[in-house]
Order: sequence, then structure tokens, then C-alpha cells
Amino acid sequence: MGPMFDGPEPIYLQIAQMIRAQVLAGELAEEEQVMSTTQFATTFRINPATAAKAFAGLVDEGVLYKRRGLGMFVAPGAREQLLADHRARFFDEVLAPALAQADILDIPTAEIVDYVLGRPRPAGTSDDQSTGPTTDPTPR
Repeated sequence: MGPMFDGPEPIYLQIAQMIRAQVLAGELAEEEQVMSTTQFATTFRINPATAAKAFAGLVDEGVLYKRRGLGMFVAPGAREQLLADHRARFFDEVLAPALAQADILDIPTAEIVDYVLGRPRPAGTSDDQSTGPTTDPTPR
């Protein structure tokens, strides 16, 4: 086992997560070929069957597809699908618990909105409400 895959999850799940992250980040583009199971096995010193299991799961999810005789490729629409999945999980797993905690702490919604609208944004990110004063409650 290579040092890259040292988490508690099975290696095939770690490989799948790594490929999902590369697709999300745009490091692997749609229709781009991914390493073969043999290349994965050699590069990361893992069993080729482990890589194949990861790829099979990603095919089932619609992230990868196989071109007969050529290998595995990133599926069209894979990044958008992953973004939609991660956004849904963000609201359920991150934002909902944070808002529940804010309720417990009696933090007013307006204070949360002011914080969100006033926080610095990394370059290149979009924000539908990035113009105008942060205290204006009218929707844009």
C-alpha cells in the first residue's frame, strides 16, 4: 500500500474519492482518460483489483465510463453531477447543523446573513449578492 492511501476507509474508496476530487477541481476534464488499473497499481503500489473496484464504483455512479479497448474516461456531465451531489450534502450535513447551533446560541438570522455577505471571497469565485451594501435586506 502506498503512503497516499493511509486513511481508515478501504483503499478502493480512497481511490474513488481522489478521482472524484480531481474531477470536481477540474484536474480531470470530461472525456479525459484516467490511469489504467495497471498504472494505478504500479504508481501507488496497490493490487490492480483494488483500482478496478474503485473504477467500477465510479462507473456505477456515472463519473467514469469505459471505452472498449481504450480504457476509462471521465463521463460527460460528471463534474456537474458531483457538484450537485456535494451542494446537496453541504446543505444537509454542514449548513443545517450550523443553523441549528445558531438557533441554540440565539444568533439572529440577520447576523448570519451579514456575516455571509461580508466575508472575503477567494479570487475567481462567484457570489450572486456581491454588490451593494451588506445591510440592505432587499433581495437581488
